Amino acid sequence: MAKGKEIRVRIILECTGCVRKSVNKKSTGISRYITQKNRHNTPSRLELRKFCPYCYKHTIHGEIKK
Repeated sequence: MAKGKEIRVRIILECTGCVRKSVNKKSTGISRYITQKNRHNTPSRLELRKFCPYCYKHTIHGEIKK
């Protein structure tokens, strides 16, 4: 199988709450997680609730482009 046609791909999840706060300069950083997803089962962008150490709560982390 060709390398570009892999079924499981690595994705980066970024906190949606920190992205909004970084415009106001209140946050000290942006929380990011690295995970994998199956391209065939989940063709759309992935969103998961994860803990953000900068917001100090569980927020939605959305998939971003590499």
